[in-house]
Amino acid sequence: MSRLNYHHLYYFWRVAVVGNLTQVAKELHLSQSALSTQIRALEQRYEVKLFDRVGRTLRLTDAGLRVLKYAQDIFNTGDELEQVLKFGVVATKQSISIGVLTHLSRNFVEGFISPLLAKQNVQIKLSSRGLINLLDGLVNHEFDFVLTNRMVGNDNNQQAWQHQLLRRQAISIVGPAGKKPTTPFPQGYENINWVLPATNTEVRSAFDSICAVNQYKATILAEADDMAMLRLLSRDSGACAVLPPLVVLDELKSGVLEEYQVLPNTYEHFYAISLPKKHHSEAVLDLLRLDESSL
Repeated sequence: MSRLNYHHLYYFWRVAVVGNLTQVAKELHLSQSALSTQIRALEQRYEVKLFDRVGRTLRLTDAGLRVLKYAQDIFNTGDELEQVLKFGVVATKQSISIGVLTHLSRNFVEGFISPLLAKQNVQIKLSSRGLINLLDGLVNHEFDFVLTNRMVGNDNNQQAWQHQLLRRQAISIVGPAGKKPTTPFPQGYENINWVLPATNTEVRSAFDSICAVNQYKATILAEADDMAMLRLLSRDSGACAVLPPLVVLDELKSGVLEEYQVLPNTYEHFYAISLPKKHHSEAVLDLLRLDESSL
């Protein structure tokens, strides 16, 4: 009677979840060639192709996606069996894996997941990556969803993405405490230096439009696409910054910085991106369900 080789399946599962052959080979103390041979043996045994190589990355084929679903169930059940054998009980924790855009506000992320932090039966895994790596992780079923501050279009393979607007937060001019101009922007800002988001961001585009309408030319001291870096620059440079107050909440509370004014009709938007028709656990659905006040 033919039997599935679970060693081969496990090696496939680890590579499918991690998405990097080199990293998995290192974790399992195998050579890359040995790991590739094990996965190839699984493919040859059942005459299927599980991965396509796209550049330097591995992308699951349709057959690979189907096998991954079964592999996840098999090895999750194995973990439960181990808990039963060791402790006589089944672990009841739900695991949620969330991909986070590298430069996304950490204060937003913490606030977003905070409803789950108090739940004893939920385990959260956060992974920060660039946008392309996040989308690859979604395709490979590594994440339940990813958090970004931008919408994305279809990729070259016409992969459709499901977007859900989670939050939006107003954008303000923030500067050193005690130096707030007495008149609204742009009056009183003639000799001001600026720390701004990068030009490819939604917030920067909105600020540039406001400057254009008011015929104001900003003297840019620095720009960055990372909110953590913008926070440090706004705190230490003595310049005005354009960002959500939430990013510099601690500095505002301590009196190091001051919110000068809210920019009209200017927001940063936060989205959850997932695969269409993906089945979400109840814990994920609870996190994604919105009421009007959350916007």
